[in-house]
Parts: sequence; structure tokens; C-alpha cells
Amino acid sequence: MVKGFRAKYTKAMAVVKKIMIIEDHPLFSKGLCSLINSREDYNVVGEAKDSKEALKLAAEGEPDLAILDLNLGNEDGLDLLKEMRRRFPKIAVLVLSMHDERYYAERVLKAGGRGYIMKTEAGNKVIEASETVLAGKIYFSEAQRERLAGYLETGGERPVPVETLSDRQFQVFNLLGKGLGTVEIAAKLKLSAKTIDTHKEHIKDKLRCNTAQELKQLAIEWVNRSAG
Repeated sequence: MVKGFRAKYTKAMAVVKKIMIIEDHPLFSKGLCSLINSREDYNVVGEAKDSKEALKLAAEGEPDLAILDLNLGNEDGLDLLKEMRRRFPKIAVLVLSMHDERYYAERVLKAGGRGYIMKTEAGNKVIEASETVLAGKIYFSEAQRERLAGYLETGGERPVPVETLSDRQFQVFNLLGKGLGTVEIAAKLKLSAKTIDTHKEHIKDKLRCNTAQELKQLAIEWVNRSAG
């Protein structure tokens, strides 16, 4: 009997999926942790609030899935996503963010993420999304899947000019919209002010802005709308 019990116990433990949470808001992180641990087949192996903790936990905890917030204080979650995919390609990454899925989902997918869910749709959607990603599939909301299908039908055209920005240009545009100046953005991204100015000029061209002030206003409006 003991031998049979041990065999069943070992088998049950073998199918439990290990999940790590990367989120810099403690209350939200704890709530997410409780939700995930309510499942018998899921186990949260740890929580991280920044890139350093996340990479250490990924190496030590060997999770099957990482649930990642794009906003990590002064850090960019998209950069962390790319680094995790480079170092730990076997860990699936599901992004959970306050930002509008329309503007970030495809960018996350290109960076190596397996799914995107907005915090406003959390709760049971997190479990659904986790199951989908752990099964080796891509998870987006129904609305986003319809948008992607529409893009394919129109030959891959994108109605939002921001989609044409490179990831680095996208970072600069976001920081500009949050009120940061050239010197502040350069310090945050560890680049020269001259490089940031070059990025801003390219962004102006892509977004058809005539002046720096017009670009700044557009960035502010976009950041407010995407966080909406």
C-alpha cells in the first residue's frame, strides 16, 4: 500500500507546473499568487519585483511559466522578456499588463512572449491564459485575435503608426510621453543624448510630426490612451 501511495504521489507531483510572478506591486502580486496556487496542478515557485530578482529566480526555480508585468518601476519589461528568452528559452512567458493590448500584444509576441492579457481582464482569464500558454499555444483576447485576422486579410497593414516604431524608438516615445526630456531618457536607457535625439528625429518622420513639440504632445496623448 505504501509503495502504491508513493507511486501515485510521485506521479501527481510530476505534473504540477511551476510558475514565477514578475510584478512590482506587492498586493497585486500576492493576489495573483493566491489565485494560481488555488489550482492543485500549479505552484508559484517565487515572486520577483525587478530584472535582477527575476533572472535569479528563473535560474534557481526552473519555472515552466513566467507571468510578467511590463511596468517594473524604472525598468522596461520588454527588455527583460527578451533577456529571459535568450537565457531561458524553455520558460514560456505570459505578459500581464495595464497597457492596451492593441499596442503591445504583437510587440510582445515578436520579443518571444507567448501571450498577453490586460490587468483589467485578470481573474479567471489568468488561469485560462496560463493553460493555453503552457499547452504550447499563443494566448490573446478574442478582440485581438480578430484584429490580427483583419490585418492578415488586408495584407498585413497596420492602422496604428506607432506599430512602425522599432522597440528602442517605442521606448523613447513612451518615456517622452511620460514627461521625460532627452537627458533623462538617455540616462534611463544608458545611451547618449545624441543617440536619443537621433531616435526622436526618426520617430518624428515615422509619425509624421512637424515639430518636437508636436511629437511630445502626441506621445503624451498616446501614453494616456494606451494606459486607459
